[in-house]
Amino acid sequence: MTIHRRTLLRGFAGLPLAAVLADPLIARAVAAGLEPVEIALSDGRKVAGTLAMPAQTPAPAVMLIHEWWGLNDQIKAVAAELAKEGYVALAVDLYGGTVATIPEEAKALTGKVEGPVASETLGAWNAWLRDQAATTVKQGAIGWCFGGGWSLNASLVAPVDATVVYYGSVGPEFGGVSRSVEALAALKGPVLGHYATRDGWINQDMVTGFEERMTAAGKPYTSHWYEADHAFANPTTQRYDAEDAALAWTRTSNFLESRLRG
Repeated sequence: MTIHRRTLLRGFAGLPLAAVLADPLIARAVAAGLEPVEIALSDGRKVAGTLAMPAQTPAPAVMLIHEWWGLNDQIKAVAAELAKEGYVALAVDLYGGTVATIPEEAKALTGKVEGPVASETLGAWNAWLRDQAATTVKQGAIGWCFGGGWSLNASLVAPVDATVVYYGSVGPEFGGVSRSVEALAALKGPVLGHYATRDGWINQDMVTGFEERMTAAGKPYTSHWYEADHAFANPTTQRYDAEDAALAWTRTSNFLESRLRG
């Protein structure tokens, strides 16, 4: 990372995460201070990500998977926040550089994601992170909405030490990846889930079914429910709930701390 990037990030170091995410100009400036990275898949196609480095290394790594909007400045800013908390944070891009601004675009983009390619992409980034001199052996994954479903998939494709799902699908199958009892047995670390009582997509029945399969697989799982709606942690939407978002982030930070630094 260049001196310019480090200087830029220090200028926003004192701002709370909610303030950064709520202001598009600040989020854009923070995102601009991060480092674009790229790797090749087995067929030669290139996939991209954005890397945020902590002040001290080696450090545990956290892979971030974006919402259905794509890898926008908001998700990059969360990567910067995780770097501030002492992690090598990599925000991956499953859309090939495209970012949606309206729901119709976002829905179309999710439909274009090829499950096997996305799984290979996440597995390749997992391996890339493990190969970096700046990382320790500890690694986590976190995702929101569309990315919440894929954060769980990422941890099945290449097991990690901690997985965080923000209102993402935990159904029996997602993106061509099975979440059966047998499949969940491959998980290495515990899973933390954040869910909203007024969510019309990711509901109590789905989460309860996942909890039952995790129990049957002998894997630790914790669900937190909030009196909120889907995407309550995103300050750029009308569903944003500042109090619940802050609580969920505190729980996420504590969870990652306990699993990746122990």
